[in-house]
Amino acid sequence: MSGRLAILAGSGVLPTLVAQAHPQAMFCGFQHLSYDRPAHAIDLFSLERLGALFDSLRAAGVTRVVLAGAMQRPAFDPELFDVFTRTIIPDLSKAMRQGDDFLLRFVIGLFENQGFDVVGVDQLIPEITAEPGLILGKMNRDYTDEVQKADHVLKSLAAVDVGQGVVVEAGQLLAIETLQGTDFMLNTVANTAAALRNRERGVFVKRPKDGQDLRADMPAIGVDTLSHVAAAGLAGIVITPGKVLLLEREKLAQRCSELTIFLHARENTQ
Repeated sequence: MSGRLAILAGSGVLPTLVAQAHPQAMFCGFQHLSYDRPAHAIDLFSLERLGALFDSLRAAGVTRVVLAGAMQRPAFDPELFDVFTRTIIPDLSKAMRQGDDFLLRFVIGLFENQGFDVVGVDQLIPEITAEPGLILGKMNRDYTDEVQKADHVLKSLAAVDVGQGVVVEAGQLLAIETLQGTDFMLNTVANTAAALRNRERGVFVKRPKDGQDLRADMPAIGVDTLSHVAAAGLAGIVITPGKVLLLEREKLAQRCSELTIFLHARENTQ
């Protein structure tokens, strides 16, 4: 691929990691978010003015874009819409009433219809995903039974575009990731009554949904996730090789050791 890259930056560390790997990229921020980056190094845009965003990308010689970082569903101000945004609002509103995967496919289509190539973070930083068999930390036993149950649940949920993660402990499904996100789910597990838990600590299984377009919202594991897993009393995390982003791998390895939890990359069992 050739042509200048633009980073459409959500929140979190991921946009910064992409910018470090591609320092010539245009860093596009959005006015409702804050960034740990000098103001002069950010081109700020409003989600109500998508036409202006597309015009600026073309003027900057951008041909490729990457969606990087978390972004909540926005509350639009109709008074700020430009002509382009006003024309697509009916379709966008319809997409927003569907699941996340449907909405993200719609967003990808918007950029492609404007002539931009949408690329995935893993295409720009190949080493950011896990190789098969990777283990960070230490596993004290085999968790195949738990993983098989989790994979069965995730496969069933994919049909209704719900979540990328579940928690299974001693054969029981403890939690499902929904719109509130991973941290909320893990906090729910942490607050589960002790009588419903088992001394054999469970696992958090995080995978992309079946058929998901991985150019947007590829599952990611960061150091904060590890802290929430440990606080929830879980033994570790299982992810899909090549399809989950490991944010700052060296820090993840160190934190796994400190928290005595593991991270294991193994293929889906379904």
